Amino acid sequence: MRTHYCGVLNTDQLDQTVSLCGWAHRRRDHGGVIFIDLRDREGLVQIVCDPDRAEMFAVAEQVRNEYVLRVSGRVRRRPSGTVNPNITSGEIEILCHDIEVLNVSVTPPFQLDDDNLSENVRLTHRVIDLRRPQMQKNLMLRYKVSMAFRRFLDSRGFIDIETPMLTKSTPEGARDYLVPSRVHAGQFFALPQSPQLFKQLLMISGYDRYYQITKCFRDEDLRADRQPEFTQVDIETSFLNETQITLLMEEMFRTVFQETLGVSLPNPFPRMTYTEAMDRYGSDKPDLRVTLELVDVTDAVKDVSFKVFASVANQVDGRVAALRVPGGASISRSEIDEYTKFTSIYGAKGLAYIKVNDVTKLNPDGLQSPIVKNLHEAALKAIIERTGAVDGDIIFFGADKAKIVNDAIGALRVKIGHEKKHLTGDAWRPVWVVDFPMFEYDEENQRWSACHHPFTSPKDEHLALLESDPGKCLAKAYDLALNGSELGGGSVRIHKEAVQSQVFRALKIGEEEARQKFGFLLDALQYGAPPHGGLAFGLDRIVTMMTGSESIRDVIAFPKTQRAQCLLTQAPSPVDERQLRDLHIRLRQQVQAEVSKE
Repeated sequence: MRTHYCGVLNTDQLDQTVSLCGWAHRRRDHGGVIFIDLRDREGLVQIVCDPDRAEMFAVAEQVRNEYVLRVSGRVRRRPSGTVNPNITSGEIEILCHDIEVLNVSVTPPFQLDDDNLSENVRLTHRVIDLRRPQMQKNLMLRYKVSMAFRRFLDSRGFIDIETPMLTKSTPEGARDYLVPSRVHAGQFFALPQSPQLFKQLLMISGYDRYYQITKCFRDEDLRADRQPEFTQVDIETSFLNETQITLLMEEMFRTVFQETLGVSLPNPFPRMTYTEAMDRYGSDKPDLRVTLELVDVTDAVKDVSFKVFASVANQVDGRVAALRVPGGASISRSEIDEYTKFTSIYGAKGLAYIKVNDVTKLNPDGLQSPIVKNLHEAALKAIIERTGAVDGDIIFFGADKAKIVNDAIGALRVKIGHEKKHLTGDAWRPVWVVDFPMFEYDEENQRWSACHHPFTSPKDEHLALLESDPGKCLAKAYDLALNGSELGGGSVRIHKEAVQSQVFRALKIGEEEARQKFGFLLDALQYGAPPHGGLAFGLDRIVTMMTGSESIRDVIAFPKTQRAQCLLTQAPSPVDERQLRDLHIRLRQQVQAEVSKE
């Protein structure tokens, strides 16, 4: 039925007779000659239907957009001046000998080359949306990226092993998607948020190197880069330390980017500690393309009369950070107001600034700002020296709890950096962030919680801190960031039962609770568990960045909306009473409705 794909034909097939199958992307009648752009997953080719073949031409006259066609004809050069350099088949066309309509189509809900479609329309008619050339390219690239990951891991001795989709609910972190059991009344499975514990068990079982490209599920609030179900490249290995694991993984990314995009990533990837990343960039996934950096001035403003600075600077967890923008003195007041509004999203109560008109005058004559009169000369001198500000610059300030300052000014750094073009010019800037805190304090519940997960190993030299001072304990954890997005991360795991129990105690997980939730892991750790560690990378997010898409919904075949709905199939949807009865479930709203009727 078909000898070639449409989009791969070129001058190599000149004068050959070919058979093609695809969809009528566009039909044009030019004074008796009909042109049809025939489309398949590889692209377009132009079909020329000449009226000299009357029977074939009569069929061509009936063709409309999205009809499914089989075409045979001779490959010839396009006439001079009609070459299309933007497509592979742009130098040739097919002189049609025979055309067959394999199926007709109703008028599509939109033109496939319409770029002004609402996402709701696209997701409701996803089958048609997936025919659009950009979506075809996105999903083809996703396939190639997946295969590149598989080839690399296979070549390094990793084994693809499937782990369960129905597992035990362990309510730590995001909410689980629960699946009621019909056989065991009142009991539930959970869909996995990650194969974390199973891949550790596989290491204990002696498989040494495991990987899986697998679905994971989290019932959490959604954003452009989040979905209730997502795909991750999940990896675990035994007998390697932090450095060895991260070096192997960056080799994998260099290979994948080279094979799929022809991009050469740096060798080696730069590394920085979590503390350095937060101090300089306000983020544990810094965008290193942006040249702007945060500068800490907390100690320099402890005794100034500007109370916003002084009160924060004297708090235990307070931070005053400065962000210098070269040439930023030209930024208008309305832009500053917009930046102030932007930082408020992250909890900032305001955005102080100083415009540097004359760096030699540390007073309101040289420094333009409402706050200058409330900052003594020593403080102003320290600010200018530390930021390296010169005439024509502007310095923005964040003053609040360290987390709020880091979030707000870190985000402002990226926003201004891209808007005002303070960029390195590099297309891709990966970085490993290492030495994460083991724990963070949960003010609401008055307890420590794990920064990554409770199976992450503390640094060997920090084991004693698990009980004496958990807040100072660092983890053998590492995240890989690229252009300001977290591609994924992982850690060396705890492989000794005694240490795992210590961590549970630090998290206020009692022995009974630990046994109930993780007894199978604690038992397995007693049977000669090897040192092991691993990572998980978000495949959806990686491909989103590679394609330059704004949302991961553009690289997933059938995604959910931000309200976790499938507009194509109208899921989730009600189920009938019999199904609920089989699962031993009664809906509360039905009960309430019955009471109100009485």
